[in-house]
Amino acid sequence: MPRLISFMLTRLLIGFAIGTVVGLIIWTNGVSPVALSLVAPERYIAFGMFVYLFASTIGISYFSTALFLDDL
Repeated sequence: MPRLISFMLTRLLIGFAIGTVVGLIIWTNGVSPVALSLVAPERYIAFGMFVYLFASTIGISYFSTALFLDDL
């Protein structure tokens, strides 16, 4: 695999993993009291969307920061 592609995939996956952990921590601390009133299927969908929100945002942020700092 070319060096740039492996750099990109590694940074995106690390950022996605960090974002997933952050989303899980925030969800389990009960920041969203509305989620407690949802029935089981809706709760799982809301949980997945919430975790994906954090994972994708932090993944792209980690990747863009890594690209920026790699040139310096």
